[in-house]
Amino acid sequence: MTEAARLNGGGPAAARTIGVAAEIVATVARASRDSWPDAPGIAAQAVKIAERCPDLAAADEKVWHAALVALGVAVDGGGETRDGELRLKLEDSVELPIVIAETGADVAELAATAARLGEGTFRSDAVSAALLAQAGVRVARHLVAVNLGTREDDDRSRRAARAEWRAEQAVKQALEAD
Repeated sequence: MTEAARLNGGGPAAARTIGVAAEIVATVARASRDSWPDAPGIAAQAVKIAERCPDLAAADEKVWHAALVALGVAVDGGGETRDGELRLKLEDSVELPIVIAETGADVAELAATAARLGEGTFRSDAVSAALLAQAGVRVARHLVAVNLGTREDDDRSRRAARAEWRAEQAVKQALEAD
């Protein structure tokens, strides 16, 4: 697998997109500190999330690559022992997209707050951040479903669905505020 192919996978792209959304929230909050008393706290939260997102992207790429290698071994006739290893690798590969989805929902909620309370000139940027975060959440939720073929009643699917619902609600709030 080429470096470009690995770096352009859905999970890492979702994490990086959420990181960009968090950076936008931080920018809006910083620009609003004169009119919004809680802006510095929101900016600090957004910066902390933005700083975590590259690590989430790299970790997701690494775990998914390991799952692909295990899948290749299983397909080439690895036997039952390899099937167990594959199952563990695939299970590992689903946890990071859940974390990415939950992180994106957090960013979408911060963006909705910034759209409601931020400086008027920058509110549309906060809405943009909410939309970007929601997109990252949707990608991550999709990967949760695909990586394991999880059922709707699976706890991992519920966590990802809850994150997607939170992001959707945040986008609605952001759009109403703009």
